[in-house]
Amino acid sequence: MSPAEFPAAARNREDIRMKAPVTIIGAGLGGLTLARVLHVHGIAATIYEAEASPDARAQGGNLDIHEYNGQRALKAAGLFEQFLGIIQAGAEAQRILDKDGNVLLDEADKGNGGRPEVPRGALRRILLDSLPADTIRWGHKLAAASPLGGGRHGLRFADGSAVTTGLLVGADGAWSKVRPLLSEAKPAYAGISFIETYLFDGDTRHKASAEAVGGGTMLAIAPGKGIAAHRETDGTLHTYVALKKPEAWMAEIDFSDPVTAVARIAAEFDGWAPELTALIADGETDPVPRPIHTLPIAHRWDRVPGVTLLGDAAHLMSPFAGEGANLAMYDGAELGRAIAANQGDIEAALAAYEKDLFPRSASAAAEADRNLTLFFDDTAPRGLVDLFASYQA
Repeated sequence: MSPAEFPAAARNREDIRMKAPVTIIGAGLGGLTLARVLHVHGIAATIYEAEASPDARAQGGNLDIHEYNGQRALKAAGLFEQFLGIIQAGAEAQRILDKDGNVLLDEADKGNGGRPEVPRGALRRILLDSLPADTIRWGHKLAAASPLGGGRHGLRFADGSAVTTGLLVGADGAWSKVRPLLSEAKPAYAGISFIETYLFDGDTRHKASAEAVGGGTMLAIAPGKGIAAHRETDGTLHTYVALKKPEAWMAEIDFSDPVTAVARIAAEFDGWAPELTALIADGETDPVPRPIHTLPIAHRWDRVPGVTLLGDAAHLMSPFAGEGANLAMYDGAELGRAIAANQGDIEAALAAYEKDLFPRSASAAAEADRNLTLFFDDTAPRGLVDLFASYQA
């Protein structure tokens, strides 16, 4: 059937959907990368973000940006040179310790650019500054999304405002409000929680801990538990304590009482080297619990007109493959390029994007799941040392 034979109303719905700006929910790294790649190709996008401003909260610590996905995304966005300017020299170094502080593996920064470390906040700033000033609508927390037919969706925000979309992209993270349009899957607790702490001015005020961490990332692992820390640009030691505990166990800790919470967490590491336990006990910020949730490894959905997902909204996984931010940016770049290549047929663009999205995210999620077990099994830290040694080989 030729376009002229379509009913007029159907043709009008298609016209609206093709010409309306792409609507992105979430101004994280993935959503920003999508908007930037679309902008490079002359395609308008609007991002709706729940946070009130770009500086509403701290953006977390360092990210290792991989040559085969995160860096490729930044090249597609035309931002690779800016990315090179924020790399933290030497921070790609990695070491593994046992609970007594003995160094089992010490790998220097190769300096080859394969997985360089950058501050998440600085990377996000590069992406934010690359977009037209009116791209992001701050303070718009999505309350509900509903299908209207013809590939359009209605969005209602917490402030009472509403919009109708042409193409809707859920880049809104683990607890996505867009995901239910495509999938009934919900994040499940992965059996492990992180507790986040910081030590400041490490080389001067926390010398023993700074020496244990080294110049990059340190992992001290034992069965069922671990302490991971990395050095940031200003000498800050950013720590994630990992505990394989049920959700109910974590829920019993009152994190509104930081002193008691720290004591309860530190007690799980009784007998560990003092330079390691100091990363917990001497923390200079209130401890923040970070329970880890995941979507099914092979999460996918049937094609639904006018909507798709990227990043954690599509493939939430544990951080033990180091792929979360990289995949989110790569998703955004690949989706942007697919839309640019198929501007006359948005559904073809979404189908092509999802065809590649599903296997690559399943592969990374499977690796993250394997590594979570390997990190904290009964042989820890032996399995982790062997894994890193295999990467070196």
